[in-house]
Amino acid sequence: MTTRVLFVCVSNRGKSVMAEGLARLGAYGAIEASSAGTQAAVGGTVNELSAQVLAEVGGDISNHQPRQLTNDMMTTADLVIAVGTAAQIDAPTGTVVEVWDTDEPSLRGIDGLDRMRLIRNDIAARVDDLAHRLTHEQSR
Repeated sequence: MTTRVLFVCVSNRGKSVMAEGLARLGAYGAIEASSAGTQAAVGGTVNELSAQVLAEVGGDISNHQPRQLTNDMMTTADLVIAVGTAAQIDAPTGTVVEVWDTDEPSLRGIDGLDRMRLIRNDIAARVDDLAHRLTHEQSR
């Protein structure tokens, strides 16, 4: 059984797309991943550095098109995850929301590819943990 997980950030150009890509890359049978943004850059493109650092680990999000978060997306998901604390989610009643307070290396003066690699690694560890939790819950 898979859990439909909707990863959400503000623009749906970076963190949430990386989480979606990492969940798909890991071929986790426990997760059916999608993503959206609270203020999506509809018509925009994925963050170039996000795409580059995901490609380093075998993922391809280069063709991702940002999607605006909707109530329908949230109600059809089993779990909505805010990737970072900037995305403010007003979820419909009954929607399960989890907030990941992800690393923000720029606060420590780390920018560019180094910043994105640290963010990718943090999100990858969280996706791995989520897959483990979901697999464990389903085996009960």
